[in-house]
Amino acid sequence: MKSKETVKLKKLKNGLRIIVVPMPQNKTVTVLTLVQAGSKYETKKISGLSHFLEHMCFKGTTKRPTAMDISYELDALGAQSNAFTGHECTGYYAKGDAAHFPKLLDIVSDIYLNSTFPEAEMQKEKGVIVEEINMYQDQPDEIAEENLMKLLYGDQPAGWNIAGDIPTVQSMTRKDFVDYRKNHYVASSTVVIVSGGIALDVAKDIEKAFKGIAKTPKKTKKKVVEKQSRSELVVFEKDTQQTHLMVGFRGFDLYRVDELKASLLATVLGSGMSSRLFHKLRTELGVCYYAYAYHRPFSDHGIFKIAAGVTNARLVEVIGEILKECKKLKDELISEAELKKAKDMIRGRMLLGLESSNAWAMYYGGLAVSDRPLESVEEHLKQIDKITAKDLQALARKMLVDKKMNVSIVGPNLKNAGDQESIKKIMKV
Repeated sequence: MKSKETVKLKKLKNGLRIIVVPMPQNKTVTVLTLVQAGSKYETKKISGLSHFLEHMCFKGTTKRPTAMDISYELDALGAQSNAFTGHECTGYYAKGDAAHFPKLLDIVSDIYLNSTFPEAEMQKEKGVIVEEINMYQDQPDEIAEENLMKLLYGDQPAGWNIAGDIPTVQSMTRKDFVDYRKNHYVASSTVVIVSGGIALDVAKDIEKAFKGIAKTPKKTKKKVVEKQSRSELVVFEKDTQQTHLMVGFRGFDLYRVDELKASLLATVLGSGMSSRLFHKLRTELGVCYYAYAYHRPFSDHGIFKIAAGVTNARLVEVIGEILKECKKLKDELISEAELKKAKDMIRGRMLLGLESSNAWAMYYGGLAVSDRPLESVEEHLKQIDKITAKDLQALARKMLVDKKMNVSIVGPNLKNAGDQESIKKIMKV
């Protein structure tokens, strides 16, 4: 278990933040760079650029001119490396033998600072991005989630697909990449985290590796606008063997204590095989294989999501059962035994998830890149332990209300007017 005493945070004059997490018994090291840049920092004209740029950073640098130069060097170290793009941040990392830390740091910093965005590679990668978009369009659960985000946020960045759309991707130019990196990949938006079998004094090595980072002021994103006066429904016809549905309620941002309560409430409702939702839909009714709930917080909004893939013919029944479970959370206090089980589940899963150097890098990096204090895991868990059954009931009454409900459905034969009317009646649309 890490404590603040064994984690070093250093903020440089240019705004760059460096975090070092020593793990003395660990033989691996993770180098992770996170930047406050994602789809919510884009305009409609460049929607998807954050994600496309992440791909292009592996296509060559001034020091390693080709994609093969980068991948060969990483493979020769036996390292794992990848990147990811979200709504509010983008990350680049490499993990390998702690003895190779200097080389891993050099590669990650080179990718982040010195990517050249070769024109020929960009044109080829457009095809890759288009196929990635097509791949997700073949996955009905992904369509259900994408449509839910559109339903919640409409035509603003929070409602757009992280990967963008095909025409926008195909129209992007090299100048778009250069300008975007210049505006967003700057010191004050960047956090570099190193965790694993290293010492605290490697902070000086990180500072040296990132000395070339831009010092220009960081660009901010537009605040999400939330407006909803009644429940909303969207359906998408697709020839599937089961119907995929997602119910979303407007939740809470990263900085509110209600966010922790919402996560605990989601655990009670739909985390694990003993959760209320799983037991009702799968164990008792036998209408689905997967069913779960979770709360997803962002910097200025949050979403409480319930998802299931269900028997086509019993869709209306399932939606009704989900809403009954939500009503129970508002009408009845959760028992102390069930509350304790949910808290213990969060604790256990969190500790299991923090067994590797990359997990610790993501834990502290996630806090820093969203401008939150570097709270220890024990401090985090203590806050959850303070939450009472009455707290959760009050939260459910505030959050799980009709006018904040949104339902996205993907499946066959959804144009049946009778079924849609039945769903709307349940939802009180």
